[in-house]
Amino acid sequence: MDTITHYINGVTVDTQSGRHADVFNPALGEPVAKVALGTADEVDAAVRAAEKAFPSWAATPPLTRARVLFKYLQLCQQHVDEFAAMITREHGKTFADAQGEVARGIEMVEFAVGIPQMLKGEFTDQISRGIDAWSMRQSLGVVAGITPFNFPVMVPMWMFPIALACGNTFVLKPSERDPSPSLLHARLLTEAGLPDGVFNVVQGDKVTVDALLDHPVVQAVSFVGSTPIAEYIYSRGSAAGKRVQALGGAKNHMVVMPDADMDMTVDALMGAAFGSAGERCMAISVVVAVGDAGDKIVDALAKRTAALKVRDGMSSDAEMGPVVTNAAKQRIERLIGEGVEQGAKLVVDGRNYKVPDRENGFFVGGTLFDHVTPEMTIYKEEIFGPVLCMLRAPDVGTAVELINRNEYGNGVAIYTRDGGVAREFVRQIQVGMVGVNVPLPVPMAFNSFGGWKRSLFGDHHAYGPEGVRFYTRHKAVMQRWPNTASAGAEFAFPQMK
Repeated sequence: MDTITHYINGVTVDTQSGRHADVFNPALGEPVAKVALGTADEVDAAVRAAEKAFPSWAATPPLTRARVLFKYLQLCQQHVDEFAAMITREHGKTFADAQGEVARGIEMVEFAVGIPQMLKGEFTDQISRGIDAWSMRQSLGVVAGITPFNFPVMVPMWMFPIALACGNTFVLKPSERDPSPSLLHARLLTEAGLPDGVFNVVQGDKVTVDALLDHPVVQAVSFVGSTPIAEYIYSRGSAAGKRVQALGGAKNHMVVMPDADMDMTVDALMGAAFGSAGERCMAISVVVAVGDAGDKIVDALAKRTAALKVRDGMSSDAEMGPVVTNAAKQRIERLIGEGVEQGAKLVVDGRNYKVPDRENGFFVGGTLFDHVTPEMTIYKEEIFGPVLCMLRAPDVGTAVELINRNEYGNGVAIYTRDGGVAREFVRQIQVGMVGVNVPLPVPMAFNSFGGWKRSLFGDHHAYGPEGVRFYTRHKAVMQRWPNTASAGAEFAFPQMK
């Protein structure tokens, strides 16, 4: 069985602790590899390698850094299927879905290679007599990324391409559930010409995470995961004096108006709720049907949900694969049971789902609830599985109030033909990313990604222009030369004249 190791200062390194964890193929329900679980000493070795590499990399012209990333971009494009196969093997999502994940990650590198334009400052000539002023953005130093299991290729690429382009050095702590892509990233970056120590990978669990959060050399930490862990990361990292962006959980709603195109709406819901087995932070997990919209779509949703092709993700006809672990499967099925006990109408039950020749796999079938209420556990908790809950609302105002009361504010969508309703919805909704007849409003790389409320801890959204600001510091400069200096000491507060 393969051992997935660390990557420190250009070399693969196994853990000295002797601790390893099994990496499962969720479709088989059995381990296919082992991953090293790092120690504080191994985190320190990675951080010190990054610290040593930082001065030279930060002094490298942005255009030269961009050329290294452009070569990495080309290599990523040549290895899409290799990345995708790793994702399917260790996460479980369908191969086509995994290819899409890699493509969205590559978009981040395409954005990052334009860094020379984004690092330009501003200049003001003769701001006062004999004085010029300008601003600049400079790299932070050693930064770290702690990334989730659900997007093992794309989410790290939200972080390190921009961080490296800005002149930082990077330590990645990927999920121990699907760690293999992290080493392929490292190999391709090295092949592209990235100097040793600029990008490092330390595998591990909470021990590794805490060591990164506490390390005095680490200047900033990016995180994507559940809200409780995001809050922990933010609190501990901030207490240690670090800049932190911690993206948390979600409970994404889709409001369906009675005038919506119902065929279009059902298609959107099927993909947004059940794609990647619902293990997306932007998945739609709640439908708010306004007026009689619920009656119009519930039967169509029931038929389509019951007919979902749940398979091993490598099957060419698979529409949905397994969930990531047996623990996740048990938790999802427990929550389905609680929904029934609390009075929701279980329209389609995905519990105890078996796939032929994959009987031990971690499969949960598509599940649909109707007549859910806000007091129910299945509404309040982030299920993170293939479970779609339908609530009924008498009007769009009630739907907006319901969503705005929710503790999460990651993504939301509205389906309607009425431009006025859509416009007011966009203005009033307290959610960070909004789709109008778009189920998964995930911004492109040249915008920025992030939620509101308890879906984001920190001041900066991820990637795009916000990512550049997160991974750099602003510096303001004023200069005057001796031949333009006024004579004599000035004791009054300086004024521009």
